[in-house]
Amino acid sequence: MISCAVVVPSPPLLVPALVPGLVERSAAVRDATVAAARALAQVGRRWVAVGVASERRTVSAEAHGSFRGFGVDVPVSLSDSARGSAPERLPLPVLVAAWLRERAGAESVRVELLAEDTDVAECVALGERIAGAEEAGLLVLGDGSTRHDTAPPGWADTRAEGFDTVVRTALAEADCEALLSLDPALAVELQAQGRAAWQVLAGFARSSGRWSGELLYSEAPFGVAYHVARWTRR
Repeated sequence: MISCAVVVPSPPLLVPALVPGLVERSAAVRDATVAAARALAQVGRRWVAVGVASERRTVSAEAHGSFRGFGVDVPVSLSDSARGSAPERLPLPVLVAAWLRERAGAESVRVELLAEDTDVAECVALGERIAGAEEAGLLVLGDGSTRHDTAPPGWADTRAEGFDTVVRTALAEADCEALLSLDPALAVELQAQGRAAWQVLAGFARSSGRWSGELLYSEAPFGVAYHVARWTRR
């Protein structure tokens, strides 16, 4: 039974080798994200993760790949035994989940991917299925809006702060209904890629008892909102 869920962002800048000129500026979000993953590994070393990509897909814990497509060949795997098979071209959330697994010392992580435009009902249904998973930890990957006032000139959207304030508060309070109230269309306009993954979390938590939330990090240092939070079963 899953007794802990961790919410993290999934930008390439988490991996120091990919951003040699930004390692220091990105340290705060990286440190918070890795600390949250390590806390999840203390609860259980087998994880299920949820992320957003181009289509619905399940990536088994036997997969492994590399960040080569993001500029540097940093190999990662989804389990301790995954190195034997041929490497795959994996979506960014899967690569980040694998990278965090290795940093945290977890045994394995399988990843459930959804399309960005997945409707709320389908997100909830996946969350309810995950509630019966054998793994002990849930890793939820996704970024907030890319359009905060720290974004490049002409790209900022005044609605971004209000959107991510709702997300920030909901994650801090383990408020499932607030997460489920997020408008998918607005999320697309604001390029808040994590919306579907957060609503899977809400569907999972709403169907699996009472939860407490703790917000560990929430900033938009490069115009993109990054949220790190931990939910634990009461």
